[in-house]
Amino acid sequence: MTARTLAATIAIDEATRFVKGELAELCEAAEAAIRAGGGFGWLAPPPRQVMESYWKGVLLVPERRLFLGRLDGVVAASAQLLRPSRQNEIQAHAATLTTHFVAPWARGHGLARELVVTVCAAARAEGFRLLNLDVRETQTAAIAHYESLGFVHWGTHPLYAMVDGAPVVGRYYYKRLDQ
Repeated sequence: MTARTLAATIAIDEATRFVKGELAELCEAAEAAIRAGGGFGWLAPPPRQVMESYWKGVLLVPERRLFLGRLDGVVAASAQLLRPSRQNEIQAHAATLTTHFVAPWARGHGLARELVVTVCAAARAEGFRLLNLDVRETQTAAIAHYESLGFVHWGTHPLYAMVDGAPVVGRYYYKRLDQ
């Protein structure tokens, strides 16, 4: 018998509504990422109803665009493009990449990179010249990932987050989209 490596299929698309099974897959992927320490505000997965309400709410906010990453057709990752409010004229040139994660079981296939590339392209297409993001200093793989994609570290916050009662430093990044 000959060993063969089958390449996983990855896909990125924007969610404007959830179709059959997507919300459950997204919640499962987010819960796995949170348990692995890559949560986006949660230290432990909240009750499923709270998680579902969060994702449904994201689709209702006009300033947010939700992108889903799929591995072999299963939702395994997400990222959001957060636009500034319409009343924020002085920062109308900059959007934010947020809620970016890949479930642990789906890492190593390029989903994280493709999500960031897609969000950058979407922001650029909307006329944004800058994309900001922030990340906990403990997320070293994410930091290396963002830096490899051209994000520039510009500052830190010593009390960015509290994990188990201890402060965690936050790192702030930007990427110019107009170059």
